[in-house]
This record gives sequence, C-alpha cells and structure tokens, in this order.
Amino acid sequence: MVCKNTKKLINFVKMKRAFVFPGQGSQFTGMGKELYSSSLRAKAMMDEASSILGFDITDIMFNGSAEDLRATRVTQPAVFLHSVVLAECSSLPVPDMVGGHSLGEFSALVAAGAVSFADGLRLVAARAAAMQECCEAHPGAMAAIIGLATEEIERICSETPGIVVPANYNSDGQIVISGEAEAVSAACAACKEAGAKRALPLPVGGAFHSPLMEPAREKLALAIEATGFSAPRCPVYQNVTAAPETDPSVIKDNLLRQLTSPVRWAQTVRRMLSNGASEFTEIGPGTVLQGLVKRTAGPDESIIIQGIQ
Repeated sequence: MVCKNTKKLINFVKMKRAFVFPGQGSQFTGMGKELYSSSLRAKAMMDEASSILGFDITDIMFNGSAEDLRATRVTQPAVFLHSVVLAECSSLPVPDMVGGHSLGEFSALVAAGAVSFADGLRLVAARAAAMQECCEAHPGAMAAIIGLATEEIERICSETPGIVVPANYNSDGQIVISGEAEAVSAACAACKEAGAKRALPLPVGGAFHSPLMEPAREKLALAIEATGFSAPRCPVYQNVTAAPETDPSVIKDNLLRQLTSPVRWAQTVRRMLSNGASEFTEIGPGTVLQGLVKRTAGPDESIIIQGIQ
C-alpha cells in the first residue's frame, strides 16, 4: 500500500514544465519596451534584430499603431523577438518540453537550442515575407467557428465547394477555418445552420495554414535548407503532428509542412498533459495560449498555468 505522503512525492517528482509561445495576433503597441529599457541583454538582442531585418523593428513595436503591427512582415518578427528575448532574459527554470502556436513554433525552437536566435529571426523574416507576398497574390479568408463539434466542422469544410479547411484546432469548441473567401463564407453559413454559436471572420489578409499558402511554402523551403539545425535540449511539440520531436531532419520537415497544414494546438496540449506536463508558462505577448490550455486541461486544479509578457 502507498501512503498519501508517498503519493504526493511521486506526483511532485513527475511534475514537468512546458514553455509555450504565442503566434501572430498576440502583438500590441508597446510590447517589449519595458524589457528593452531594463535589460542590457534584451537591448542588445533587439538592436541586433533591427540590424538583421534592415529596419527598426523596436520603433514599430514600441510606438507603432495597431495597423502598423498588423502587417505580416512586421507582426511575425515582432512576436518572435518579444518571445525569444523574454525567454532569454527572464530567470526561468529549464523546461522539460516546449511548443508554439504557428509562428510560436520558431520561438520554441530557439528556446530549446535547436536554432540560433539570429538564424531563427532570419527564418521568421523569410516566412513572413513569403506569406505576405502569397496573401497579396492569392487573397483568402479565415474565420473562427465556436461551439460546434470538431467532426461537424471538418465535414462541412469537406463538403463545401472551393478551398476551405480547418486551420487551427485551438481547443474543443474553437476551430479556425481557412481558404478562399467565398468558400469560407459558405462554410460559416453552414456551420451556423448546424448549430455553431458563432462564426466570426478574422481580420487577416490571407488563408494561413491552407493550400493557398503553397507558394510561400516553396520559398520557405529554401530558407530552411540554408539554416543549421541542432538537436534541441528538450522535445519540441510540433504543430503538424502534435508530437514531441528531437530529430533535426524531422523538425525541419514538419516546420515546412506547417504552412499548409493545420495547427493541432488542442492535440498538442493534450499530448503534453499525457506526457506529464503539470506547469505551463506562456512566454510572449498576450494571454491567448493560457486560455486555450485551460480549456483543454479542464478543471484539474493541479495544473499550473501562467505567463510572462
């Protein structure tokens, strides 16, 4: 028989820390400004980022309007930079696992040591430029479907004429769909008829994580192949498979596939939980991932969910 104190000790030993990193959409004016002013290391990294990017990213982060920050070529480097600098300059324990939502996967890879800060930023800049160009050439749409079973959303997408697919499996009851504008609109109407509480169009310029991103994927492939990847210090849970990966070749392949594949975030959180994660820390702007983790983890009070921004 195992006594209660022994059970508590066993649970404590099994506790694992997960760092999670947000993606595009979590940006806000003033992000990183206090960190830049208070940490010489943060200032050096942010100044280096402006040099690598060829424009003053910190000026836009600190002083730009919401519209300035919304441009994909700015948003993605800004969110990545804020997240990675926070991870580098905060007194954080070593994580047992990391993961990121869409763009956040690049931040997670840097935090885990699979890619250097400079190389990660260059990859993000290449990804952002390719995606923005793709959005301009092939406009699309995205919408959040709330309060409808995942299987029903998948069925509606598959039966709707045109290109429309599930793009983000954010949590049970919250799926984002993506594709051609007319197809997304038709799928939204069908989801409402099927009982969805809301079908909310998102303020984006393109169809992220859909087949319409194929031209961007082809360009990102060149940047990924030119970048050195190392085995990460801890498993990286990737969007495409929701599985922990440590093999650089597999990581590179999944990173490329991510552009045209859905973000399996709910599945990722469930996998982290099943592998012992009991403390989740969101690192970067916003609190979106904390909410999604809470919805997926449910009422389990032993799960710690926190964030730094």
